[in-house]
Amino acid sequence: LICIGEKTYVNEKKRKKYSDEHYLKSSEQMIEIFSDLPEVLENNFNFPSRCNYKPKPSLPVLPNIKTSKDIDVDQELLNLASKGLEEKFNEYVFQLNFDQENKKNLEIYNNRLRHEFNIIKKMRYSGYFLIVSDYIKWAKNNNIPVGPGRGSGAGSLIAWTLSITDIDPIKFNLIFERFLNPDRISMPDFDIDFCEEKRDLVFSYLKKKYRNGVAHIITFGKLKARMAVRDIGRVLGFPYGFVDSISKMIPFDPSRPLGLQDCINREPRIQDMISKDTRVKKLMDLSLKLEGLNRNIATHAAGVVIAEQNLSETIPLYKDFSSDLLLPATQFDMYSAENAGLIKFDLLGLKTLTIINKTRTLLKKKNIEIDINNINFEDKKVFDLLSSGHTVGLFQLESSGMREALMQMKPNKLEDIIALVALYRPGPMSNISIYNDCKHKKKEPDYLHPKLKEILEPTYGVIIYQEQVMQIAQILSGFTAGEADILRRAMGKKKRAELEKQKQSFINGAIKNGIQKDVADYIFQKIEPFAEYGFNKSHAAAYAVIAYQTAYLKTYHTEEFFAASMSAELSNQNKLSEFHDELKRLNIDIQRPCINSCFAEFKFTNQKFYYALGAIKSVGFEAINQIVEERETNGRFKSLDNFINRVDPKNINKLQLEGLVKAGAFDSLENNRKAFHDKIPNIILASKSVFENKINNQVNLFDDSNQTKKSLVQTNVNDWTFEERLAKEFESIGFFISDHPINEYKEIFDIYKIQNFNSFISSTSNETILAATIMKIQEKKTKKGNPFAIIKFSDLGGVFELFVFSEILDLKRDILNVGKSLLITVVKDISNQANRFKRISVRKLVSLGEISKYSIPKITFEIEEVDNLKKLKDLISERGDTNVKIVVQYNSKNLIFELSEKRKINPEILKSLKNEPYLKRINI
Repeated sequence: LICIGEKTYVNEKKRKKYSDEHYLKSSEQMIEIFSDLPEVLENNFNFPSRCNYKPKPSLPVLPNIKTSKDIDVDQELLNLASKGLEEKFNEYVFQLNFDQENKKNLEIYNNRLRHEFNIIKKMRYSGYFLIVSDYIKWAKNNNIPVGPGRGSGAGSLIAWTLSITDIDPIKFNLIFERFLNPDRISMPDFDIDFCEEKRDLVFSYLKKKYRNGVAHIITFGKLKARMAVRDIGRVLGFPYGFVDSISKMIPFDPSRPLGLQDCINREPRIQDMISKDTRVKKLMDLSLKLEGLNRNIATHAAGVVIAEQNLSETIPLYKDFSSDLLLPATQFDMYSAENAGLIKFDLLGLKTLTIINKTRTLLKKKNIEIDINNINFEDKKVFDLLSSGHTVGLFQLESSGMREALMQMKPNKLEDIIALVALYRPGPMSNISIYNDCKHKKKEPDYLHPKLKEILEPTYGVIIYQEQVMQIAQILSGFTAGEADILRRAMGKKKRAELEKQKQSFINGAIKNGIQKDVADYIFQKIEPFAEYGFNKSHAAAYAVIAYQTAYLKTYHTEEFFAASMSAELSNQNKLSEFHDELKRLNIDIQRPCINSCFAEFKFTNQKFYYALGAIKSVGFEAINQIVEERETNGRFKSLDNFINRVDPKNINKLQLEGLVKAGAFDSLENNRKAFHDKIPNIILASKSVFENKINNQVNLFDDSNQTKKSLVQTNVNDWTFEERLAKEFESIGFFISDHPINEYKEIFDIYKIQNFNSFISSTSNETILAATIMKIQEKKTKKGNPFAIIKFSDLGGVFELFVFSEILDLKRDILNVGKSLLITVVKDISNQANRFKRISVRKLVSLGEISKYSIPKITFEIEEVDNLKKLKDLISERGDTNVKIVVQYNSKNLIFELSEKRKINPEILKSLKNEPYLKRINI
């Protein structure tokens, strides 16, 4: 454990060590050692109690709030909320006038505001609302994007009037008590999303306002199964590949983490290795002992505490000088900090807000202004996009399962998106089909009871939201909103005693309202499972709004939206690959990486979409940005020498240049990528020499130096082969952009009647052969413990995934490597429902490289002039398994010759023959 923390090895002689006496001795050992010193033995007895101090929990204490005109915080909150409500009415709800309908609506909103205020005042949380409102208003006034809401806080009308959220809770039928329950004392908890790139500015504001009264919250990272094996293998000095192969056998699923012992019990390969290899046994024994211990410290992703006084007077703090965090952190974890009377505020970074903001910035440069919170939320084109399932890049909606759900649902209103965000989870997912069938009038909704129709009608009889469970308890059994929230929590936590108590209250209340006992009991049984996995509608509504906003931008400002989305994922090659495939589908051509035309980020300008040089592996964003700035200021780089003469050597190193060369970014200066790659060390030395000359004010004749040119430009070096260029391009970019590996095997396509995956999906045929390259392999296990793999492939039509099950996986594991091109025989498994297929099954996998050596059954060559007949026969003289015909033009006639002996003709040989000038046509 010391070696893990110190990053040393166990067998190092000079590493940090503790003595062999560094442990707590037993009473027997202490008596044996200190029998002549009774006071030592007495101290030993008192030692545990002296080390076990538990401070009493303190009540939460908020910082003092400065209010206007010396009024208290409660009146300040009411004044600001009332003023905010009037502004919201004028902007979003309706213009204030005196017709009867508006008076009624205004009364509804005012009553809700007064109701919420009374609860907040009674619970003494007015100050909390004012603090959150203060830093959110500051952020919005300083052009820092803030999310419309997150979690149950979006159910508060006062939060909406204070600009904490942008969700009208009355419009979406959200319940305040889901956020703040007067019958259950707990702190309110607003989770606020900020633009990821600008969140630190909010921390700076808090630091300026509260000085030493604000800090991040510490977290402790644990040694989990896979990490324990990796760490212990490293400090024991075992080879990386050896440890890596073992750790990859341990399933990694953050949503359902398994202990190491469970992993060993489920994985026969690990059990076998433990029994045969003493190194593996030692590794596993130590890992089991250390698993679960604290490994490292970090800071909470979002939480800060804010206090009136200097925090160091209340709790211990620490400052991580290795990080760039502005604030110190508590040495207490989140729960201990709250017990010390500190209040947590959550400020999260949401990448999607950054993407939306970047898109708006790009549009502003084209004089297009968008108020993203005031777009048309009933736009048919946007819902058409969502219904098509083409949702790559859309917040919350881009997984393959979500796309399928959207295509089946055909959403036509925001409520549908809210429902889908809530339903698309393991528990309630089966209800999506019921929702869809009722929505499309294929099935009648079941409202359980006539009194519940108003509650369940918007979701077609399906109980989706926790708020619906609360409303059912209020309508049927007369529960208050607070009591209904306690019922919801009891159902979710499955505490039988509390649940039975709540059930009895529910049934008794229903009987008082004239509902028969058996009906009330039936309804309770129906809603109980829904409450367990029901979703918070406030959160679903807020995130559905963001999802719709991204769909709107993709629909109407596609190029700018993708430029922003891809720029937000510069270091995520898997994500960029998905975006690239989507752009191909949309017929948006990406300009290949080029040092003379591309930019540090993705950019759409002059009707061209430019690849980001900052997205190339090993190329630092800041360094490439300065190179681009030099080009934009002083013009294109005219040659390699010109590039060296102008670029600061601190902006280029070996890895950066290698990445740029492999991606083809220097093709405009030097088309021979291998020649450039081989001379990178010389280029770096030359660049440093030029820079030193400039510092020393020496005349630089670099551009005209014949000696330099001779040392840098080696024209006799053979370039990388087609396959090598693409492999290195894939290595630096993460996908194929200039060409595709399977194009190396075009001769095979006609022989095997190759189809693209997308063509096969839309065709009526049930079986086909695909040619594709492996992009990613993810191995998993079925519930029965059988291995299978989800393999991501790329063909000329795009990217797709196939399941490869154990019988083929075990047989073909040797050819299943990233970058390998395969011939794949696939079959549609047809279901009984309208002849739809459930999935695509893989029947056969063959390496394209191997199959290119297989003989072609028969072939016909058409050539010009009889004189060329002998040339062709000499080229295909080797005997084999191919029937060969040769058609020769002679005196305007075709003479047909059939060779008496079969020849060796395979796709590999065929490729070499295609360069012969006299060959007119080859028919297979």
